[in-house]
Amino acid sequence: MSWLEDRTVAVITGAAVGDALGGATEGWTPQQIEERHGGRVRGIVGPWYPNWQDARPIAPYHKGDGHITDDTLMTRALVEVYAKRRAHLDAYAMAEDLVPLMIGEPRWIPELESTALLLQRVFLAEKWLVARLHYGHVDPREAGVGNVVNCGAAMYIAPVGLVNAGDPRGAYAEAIDLTGAHQSSYGREAAGVFAAMVAASVAPGATLDDVVAAALDVAHDGTAAALRAVVDALDGWATAPRTDDEKRELARLVRETVAPYDSVGPEYRQMSMDARRPSRTKSIEELPVALGLLIAHRGDYRGAVLAAVNYGRDADSIAVMAGAVAAGLGGSGVVPVEWLDEIEAASKMDVRETGRLMASAAADILRADRERALGRLAALDAVAPDVAGAAVAGDPA
Repeated sequence: MSWLEDRTVAVITGAAVGDALGGATEGWTPQQIEERHGGRVRGIVGPWYPNWQDARPIAPYHKGDGHITDDTLMTRALVEVYAKRRAHLDAYAMAEDLVPLMIGEPRWIPELESTALLLQRVFLAEKWLVARLHYGHVDPREAGVGNVVNCGAAMYIAPVGLVNAGDPRGAYAEAIDLTGAHQSSYGREAAGVFAAMVAASVAPGATLDDVVAAALDVAHDGTAAALRAVVDALDGWATAPRTDDEKRELARLVRETVAPYDSVGPEYRQMSMDARRPSRTKSIEELPVALGLLIAHRGDYRGAVLAAVNYGRDADSIAVMAGAVAAGLGGSGVVPVEWLDEIEAASKMDVRETGRLMASAAADILRADRERALGRLAALDAVAPDVAGAAVAGDPA
């Protein structure tokens, strides 16, 4: 595979594996997870309740057993939009192409164990897209205003980083434009920053430090403050945690660091009264937690993803973000094949094929970007030849 194809397949599969593993522990605390599974989770596990069909608060979803969740289903839908358009996307693409996929094309939903519309699986924050864009005919650029502020827009935005490979600021700008149809405030901001992190991770020669720098470069307001707090808190972590006690201590440290910026509050299933409302000072929890786990594990895929799975709370989306970036840095070879094979079989989804489809679209988009860049360079040379001459001479003026 080419570099682009390898990294694209890596990001898509790396995110999906994190999603499937994390889905089984979503909503619980680290202590509850260890009690349920007799210790820390180290791979694919079964559903929380044997009678998942009618056990609250899980029903009717069959989480665990290698089933992907709405994070991967929405990612697949966005990949299909890129594959159709073969161009960069904006908020109008959400209305014109993504929403029709959500309401018009039945597909296999692993957690429902049936064929259904994507709309029937996604959370209310994603149903908002259909209500506002399809039924409300709201300007797509403003449709996200008023929606729940959560990780909904960020959880499926990794493809934006891939079509802006090596250009974190470009990825941030495209994600912010695209997700204006979905969310506002720090939910939209997180989508932009996560896309930038993915774009940085897949550049040849990229390191975890490059990802951290990209995140801090583009982030604003509470998101920037939360990310900086995590980076500072983990400044002394020279080596990845090895023992279970060290891993538990890492989870506690990250949670304590992120808690002041997280509006959900200490009880994930009983949110604070001001949870998920727009704010200049807050951040979604998932993004800074994912970055913290990546830093502590020095970008190691297996370590960061399992740390996310055992962190609990919104474990699937945290593992999606950590898994996408770690796989972007390490390539497709770092995603455990035994996990991926089982997840593809259990979910009845060829995740690798989704990665290849995304790689094909990204190649066309990046090729067009290069042609536009050369054209723009020629135009600049024609309009301001003195600027071109100064640049060649090394004159910053």
